[in-house]
Amino acid sequence: MAKIKLEYIWLDGYKPTQNLRSKTKVEEHENFKGTIEELKDWSFDGSSTKQAEGESSDCVLKPVAIYPDPDRINGYLVMNEVLNADGTPHESNGRAKIDDDDNDFWFGFEQEYFIMDVKTQLPLGFPIGGYPGPQGMYYCSVGGKNTWGRDLVEEHADLCIEAGLNFEGINQEVAAGQWEFQLFAKGAKLAGDEIWIGRYLLDRLTEKYGYYIEYHPKPVKGDWNGSGMHANFSNTTLRTCGDKETYMKICEAFRPVVDEHIDVYGEHNEQRLTGLHETAAISDFSYGISDRGASIRIPILTVNNDWKGYLEDRRPASNADPYKIAERIIKTVKSVVE
Repeated sequence: MAKIKLEYIWLDGYKPTQNLRSKTKVEEHENFKGTIEELKDWSFDGSSTKQAEGESSDCVLKPVAIYPDPDRINGYLVMNEVLNADGTPHESNGRAKIDDDDNDFWFGFEQEYFIMDVKTQLPLGFPIGGYPGPQGMYYCSVGGKNTWGRDLVEEHADLCIEAGLNFEGINQEVAAGQWEFQLFAKGAKLAGDEIWIGRYLLDRLTEKYGYYIEYHPKPVKGDWNGSGMHANFSNTTLRTCGDKETYMKICEAFRPVVDEHIDVYGEHNEQRLTGLHETAAISDFSYGISDRGASIRIPILTVNNDWKGYLEDRRPASNADPYKIAERIIKTVKSVVE
């Protein structure tokens, strides 16, 4: 019998931005295969996470995804949905609301973030009491003059790959100290699981560097890019229709529900969606081919592939919940095509 360390991970009940929580369960297993079927539900004190009252504080953790923990011996990362004591989904459980049981929707999320120094409370590359050089040379740069935090970013990429996430890439972003990683999954729930596990690994990794990750969509005011989490999405229709008019119809379906999307696209997103710095204004809605200043970008590769491909919603903020983003996008697309 071997002792297995299971890190049960869930989202708390803080509003409007939920936080990651986790605790370790050590179990004895013989020939553990690392599957959901081998795991049991667990409970936690919901009164400490804004998910229950003290007189009835138990909430239930239901495992939904499991990955090897590359930083622990005999360790696994277990993503969970939060349930009420009676087994129904807790109100904070956005994953349970996703209408994609057949995994027809594929999502690729681009997670932007700033690496912050714990001591200075500033992004890496920002001097105390001043600013680095203006934007222009940081994006996809190389060399110590314009690049900060590469050690952490490279180690995070290795951890995600070792954990079995469908990790697709990294790059330095437009502002100093700003980076991005990309994940893709066939299935909206799985895509959300992988972003949250990717965030967990990134946040945990900062503990040994003396850094922390800032997901605020506009942590540095002024002429600096904010951070988003662009959502690339498709379903069978988008992947196979070969019809420009169908794409136009789907894009137009987003216009009357702008507020519903913005409501779940992240706190403080109005500070980022200004119409500047590669964004559309939060009060506007637009779409266009290769247009990174539009609300929804139609990739040129989709057009060149005879209108078979995907769309990119550029509005979600870096601190948004991928479960809620996916749920809202799916609802809008399904309102015009099944």
